[in-house]
Amino acid sequence: MDRSSEEESEINDSDVEEYEAKYYSRLKAGELKVKNTEKTYRCPFCAGKRKQDYNHKDLLQHASGIGASNRKGKVKATHRALERYLRNDVAGTSSSSMQLMVVEKRPSKRRDEKFVWPWMGILVNVPTEYRNGRYVGESGNRMKEQLSRFHPLKVHALWNYKGHTGTAIVDFSKDWTGFKDAMAFENHFESERYGKRDWNERRHRGVEIYGWVARADDYNSPGPVGEHLRKNGDLKTVGDLTNEESRKTDKLVANLASEIEEKNKHLQELECKYNETTLSLDKMMEQRDQLLQAYNEEIRKMQKLARDHSRRIFEENENLRLELDAKRKELDFRRRQLDRLAAQNDYDKRKLEDEKQKNAMKDSSLHLATIEQQKADESVLRLVEEQKREKEAALKKILQLEKQLDARQKLELEIQQLKGKLQVMKHMGGEEDSSVQKKMDEMSEQLNEKIEEMEGMEELNQALIIKERKSNDELQEARKELISGLTEMLSGRSLIGIKRMGELDEKPFRNACKQRYSKEDADVKAVMFCSKWQDELRNPEWHPFKVIIADEKEKEVIKEDDEKLQALKEELGDEVHVAVTMALLEMNEYNPSGRYVVSELWNYKEGRKATLKEVVQYILKQWKTHKRKR
Repeated sequence: MDRSSEEESEINDSDVEEYEAKYYSRLKAGELKVKNTEKTYRCPFCAGKRKQDYNHKDLLQHASGIGASNRKGKVKATHRALERYLRNDVAGTSSSSMQLMVVEKRPSKRRDEKFVWPWMGILVNVPTEYRNGRYVGESGNRMKEQLSRFHPLKVHALWNYKGHTGTAIVDFSKDWTGFKDAMAFENHFESERYGKRDWNERRHRGVEIYGWVARADDYNSPGPVGEHLRKNGDLKTVGDLTNEESRKTDKLVANLASEIEEKNKHLQELECKYNETTLSLDKMMEQRDQLLQAYNEEIRKMQKLARDHSRRIFEENENLRLELDAKRKELDFRRRQLDRLAAQNDYDKRKLEDEKQKNAMKDSSLHLATIEQQKADESVLRLVEEQKREKEAALKKILQLEKQLDARQKLELEIQQLKGKLQVMKHMGGEEDSSVQKKMDEMSEQLNEKIEEMEGMEELNQALIIKERKSNDELQEARKELISGLTEMLSGRSLIGIKRMGELDEKPFRNACKQRYSKEDADVKAVMFCSKWQDELRNPEWHPFKVIIADEKEKEVIKEDDEKLQALKEELGDEVHVAVTMALLEMNEYNPSGRYVVSELWNYKEGRKATLKEVVQYILKQWKTHKRKR
């Protein structure tokens, strides 16, 4: 419990050294795990990070970068302790670290001794001969070949009005390898007893060449050698060069750490936007499925009603047929009765004949009625078949349209998902293996194929975007360069920052949706409403402004009776209405032709556009403050 409360508390900058020593002791005691395997390491103070398989060089760079940054005192102390532990107690393989160690192990006398830098060697007593009124000697290239084992960059033979002076200057590379070659050059001549001391002590110097590394006395000496050294070099100690290199390395590490931190933040923002877009699309797909299910249910009901209607028609026709059969049987029975009574008398016979004729006429009428009924039945059957075929054709067409709609929505969803995945993998890339790059190339190829399928639908939109960019590029280029260069230095929390003009604030939408929807749906609804009204702001056909005369000048103001704005106010309230009108005014002022969000240098203290003078003064002030802290 004590350790947990201690880790959660924050420390002052004055306590950084004390906590650094404390955590260094814990690292040496093995309480905090640093090694994963023999070749990989982990940062015990960044447990939430994804990467936990650093090599020694990368982990040392990570620790030194955060330790040199403007982080909180606790973070700086722990990472400085880790850097100290890696340098002193864990064997590394960094070549630059080895060079620094070699330099630090040199005697303090050589660290404070002043050399001419870039490293230079001096050759004296170079053989010359008098020819044609001047002294001549070996060329610089020839002497460079003779000294090739010391890897000189160039050899300068020194001349004056008499010709070759018998001296030469040897240039070595500026790094520690050049220093090593220069010292080997001097040690070689000293071992042969042709060094600087031998040159100064001997009276009879012979014809051999003497050589040594240029130092302060050579730099300040008169003559061609001193003039050349003063003209082409400076006096520096090994300690000065070591400190200068350490400062450059620390500054580079701090810059790299800051850049990595910014990229991680940007990556997290992209992941959040991707998750929000995916959630919105899933919600839309769920609503589409519900509509499709309701539509299918309605179709099933209509089919059931049609079947019931057809069954009732068949039942009615069957009942009529049964009635006709019954009447026909009744007529046959009466005809037989009349036949039996025909023999009684003529009167009865004539009467019977009359009855027969009547019955025959009725029978004919009934027969005709039966034929008409059969024709009607056939017409009803044909009508039912035709209705059935039309319903099947309509259903096929509906299914085809549903498939096309599903394909288009699926295509749009795949494009959005591929774009999100590609952006995430691009920011995650850099130090990953080639399989990640191959996967990104495959995803890029898939994305290009999907986009080509939608080129027809996006053609008009792309034409408008190209036209919009051409009209705004020339006007905004200079200010964009300044904004892009100062984005990391200027933030919204400072007095001078970068503000995105015309971009809706999601907070008012979230507050309004929390009052009108459930907690689960509020965030999704807020994102949908914010995205919808951001699209409305980009629509050039919607221009809810009117021109008034103020101070003898024309001025555009918002129409209070605009239908869309009134509907928005009734639906989501005054706070959202104010946010949308403010974004409209900003967009109409800063980008009326393009109707898209632009970044602008902003004075947050006075709530207006910042002038270039204010931005420069603020940057100089921040730089001076940062310089004093360091």
